[in-house]
Amino acid sequence: MRLLLIHSDNIKYIAQKKTPVAEEEVVLEDSLDEALTVFCAVESIDEEDPKDVILQASKEVRDTAEKLGTTNVMIYPYAHLSSDLSSPKVAVEVLKGIEENCKDAGNLNVKRAPFGWYKAFTLSCKGHPLSELSRTIVPGESDKPAKKEVTHNFFVMTPKGEKKDFHEFADDTPFGKLVKKETGLGVEQGGEPLHVELMRAKELVDYEPLSDVGHHRWMPRGKLVRDLLSDYVLKLVLDYGGMPVETPVMYDLGDAAINEHAGKFGERQYRFKSGNRNMMLRFAACFGMFSIMHDMHISPNTLPMKMYELSTYSFRHEQKGECIGLKRLRAFTMPDMHSLCADMEQTLKCFEEQLLLGWKTGKDFETPLAGVFRCTEDFYKEHEEWVKKIVRMSETPMLIETLSDRVHYWIAKVDLAAIDGQGRPIENPTVQIDVESADRFDIKYYNTNNEAVHPPIIHCSPTGSIERVICALLENTATQDVPMLPVWLSPTQVRVVPVAERHIDFAEKVCLQLNNAGVRCDMDDREESVGKKVREAGMDWVPYVAVVGDSEVETGKLTVTIRRESQPKKPMKVEYTAEELEKRVKQDCEGNPFRPIYTSKKLSEKPRFI
Repeated sequence: MRLLLIHSDNIKYIAQKKTPVAEEEVVLEDSLDEALTVFCAVESIDEEDPKDVILQASKEVRDTAEKLGTTNVMIYPYAHLSSDLSSPKVAVEVLKGIEENCKDAGNLNVKRAPFGWYKAFTLSCKGHPLSELSRTIVPGESDKPAKKEVTHNFFVMTPKGEKKDFHEFADDTPFGKLVKKETGLGVEQGGEPLHVELMRAKELVDYEPLSDVGHHRWMPRGKLVRDLLSDYVLKLVLDYGGMPVETPVMYDLGDAAINEHAGKFGERQYRFKSGNRNMMLRFAACFGMFSIMHDMHISPNTLPMKMYELSTYSFRHEQKGECIGLKRLRAFTMPDMHSLCADMEQTLKCFEEQLLLGWKTGKDFETPLAGVFRCTEDFYKEHEEWVKKIVRMSETPMLIETLSDRVHYWIAKVDLAAIDGQGRPIENPTVQIDVESADRFDIKYYNTNNEAVHPPIIHCSPTGSIERVICALLENTATQDVPMLPVWLSPTQVRVVPVAERHIDFAEKVCLQLNNAGVRCDMDDREESVGKKVREAGMDWVPYVAVVGDSEVETGKLTVTIRRESQPKKPMKVEYTAEELEKRVKQDCEGNPFRPIYTSKKLSEKPRFI
């Protein structure tokens, strides 16, 4: 359930038109002065336990009214707070329940606007710090013990092992911007992120209006980049010793372990009915991998055991207003590795290795990363020298956050972030030490004393979601004088531009030769001027543009513009044979995966997607 609580000078509504689900026998017009106005959206998840939702929401309303010193409350149905609404029957049941429960408190004057009517309303908000509050209610939370108050402490650790005040690093460097965001010193403000325009302009990815918010359509050029990144992570993980698996995208909430684990993310799920079963779409690959591990015979000799899945797709029901471009979605592709470790010593060693994998991906993608390491105070006290070690290995300062108590399944984690064109972090690689899930899912091995051991589990995404990697790649072009993707990720690596029709046959032979040699090459055979063709190649960020005229046909030497070495209005041009150009491109791509071009090799035959 979603609540928006407004401390108002006055709230007035007039019910004007019924909908098919409208309540009967209602008050069509009413108002309250000096009131707490409670906008409510009852969600599908609330149908699991409406009584518990009523209890939690009522307590929230009563407590807020007491803090504000008001006794007037207006319960106002407001479906616009959520896109995952309950049935009208349950919604009315919950709204009536909140009204009655608050009235039973004895000291509140409670009114409720009718459900299922189009209403006009006027509202005057007071404007003090507590006048606008939002809350999310999740079924099953009321019977849980009250959460402990957790304190957070921040400092910076240098590669030399020095502890520094984080304020010293709150500057305009990428690390400084991460420090400011994490410590609450300030977040860079701005409009729409740079990549949102670029992802469409470069015909990579676009919004899908026929799907839910945060679900995208991928054009051939974007699909190619996405597939290459997936290939990259697979090779990285295989070289590290990971074993690929594939698991379902939906799970039964009737299973106690699934339900408990999912409860930690209750406000961020797609939930639905399948027959008489309550199901959910996964938000990570954890469920399926943990199920496999539970059913396995695990020997200490096989540890650490690393299992990997490219989670296509994972789903998180983010708030509609938070879904933007590739930075935050409701459906995303997550490279997800889980490592079973025999003990904490082995866990720390694996953590070091996987942290270095994360730093490596930033270098390979040419997107600089900054890092924050988080852990409980107890973990830090016990492993301070190890924390210094991983910062030293990282060769860069890291923000350290210690928590007074454990509030998640992890006791320690690292998050690495790229910085967008407006100075805001894009969280990508992560490594986490999980000390809960082996117990919850009964994952165990037996030691030499035949005792069951529930081992630590490391969660690792070496890159973060594929979509966020592309987001970071596009945002990073804001720092480049001549923007481009890494050559190995460029949808077209070479474009051949014939000057006139008589040069097309030679250009076509060059294009075919390069494609056969493992270079993504296309040819601009359209009836356009050479200048326009070259400008459009630049707009497509093509790394190598080879112009073919009479001289090139006669000598076999191509006049090639190298984008990476060019400056604005100062192109770097060299002469290469087709073989030399092939060698240069392959040097740029050495060690990275290759896929053939996904679009037509002739631009005259290439369709426009946007």
